[in-house]
Amino acid sequence: MKILSAPMAGFTNYAYRELVRIFGGADVIETEMVSARSFVELELRSREFPLRLWGVRGEPNAVVQIWDNSPDTLSEFARRLVNDFCVCGIDLNFGCPARQIAGKSESGSYLLRFPDRIGDIVSRVVAASDKVSVTAKIRLGCTSDSINAIDVAQAIEAAGASAVIVHGRTAADMYRGDADWDAIAVIKTKLRKMQLYGNGDIKTVEDALSKLRNYSVDGIMIGRAALAKPWIFGQVAAAVANREIPRDPTDSEMNRIIRLHYELLTKQLTPQAAISQLRKHVFYYAVGKPASRQFRNAICQTNNPTDFFNLIDIFWKNSELAKKRKY
Repeated sequence: MKILSAPMAGFTNYAYRELVRIFGGADVIETEMVSARSFVELELRSREFPLRLWGVRGEPNAVVQIWDNSPDTLSEFARRLVNDFCVCGIDLNFGCPARQIAGKSESGSYLLRFPDRIGDIVSRVVAASDKVSVTAKIRLGCTSDSINAIDVAQAIEAAGASAVIVHGRTAADMYRGDADWDAIAVIKTKLRKMQLYGNGDIKTVEDALSKLRNYSVDGIMIGRAALAKPWIFGQVAAAVANREIPRDPTDSEMNRIIRLHYELLTKQLTPQAAISQLRKHVFYYAVGKPASRQFRNAICQTNNPTDFFNLIDIFWKNSELAKKRKY
């Protein structure tokens, strides 16, 4: 049973991936999705590469998720990722429902309408990627009236991919409603050998265990829940192995984790830009804490690292004191 860390635009950069790796438990850690067209065009113009690839060269267990609708562009990008960046794997995005991707660019979940076209893309990328694993992420269909994930998954398998990751909603659902894990499990029964990983609504260790025990999947992918708890992968891995589950960090430990996250960000970004990026994660870390709304408002007022961490110190110290008073 594999545990995968999902690609999330704006979040799963080098620093986040490294933090997940430090906590452990994730067999695969995906990057933010990267535009194949942008990479190829940038290479032709200036030999630059997208910031979303920063730090990925030779990074252990990191898989780059890529998107476009052109087999030529995607296969060329895959070839460069394998040869020049030494990536461990490539994941093709056929599930993104965002208007910019699925609408204007006719990529992501837009392509679910055309299983044969998806099969052609996967086949070309597999051929270009030599022996590196190629996977594909999909949804159940474009709408509830056009569920065709079985046809899409079978096309992906026939094209030579090693696995398909299925998010249990349609593109039209976006992230509304509940993920349909029964539908995900049915897809698995229609495959010959290719692995299938389920994705959607895994918010706790208990959720993860329930999905692994009750549905015929080869593993799970965890996304949004890990933004607040990047240590959840290690907890799930321990639970699956019947080991003692590591506890959540204390408030004092959270203070240190946030500072570590900042240090990882500054390997790529200026101190001010690192604070701007870190702020988004701290919003998630602070959910459910006393006075979290006031805290979020306060940290939005500064990009100065000293002022920012003074606010962090006060907030988590007060949170710890509040917890002690409660008990």
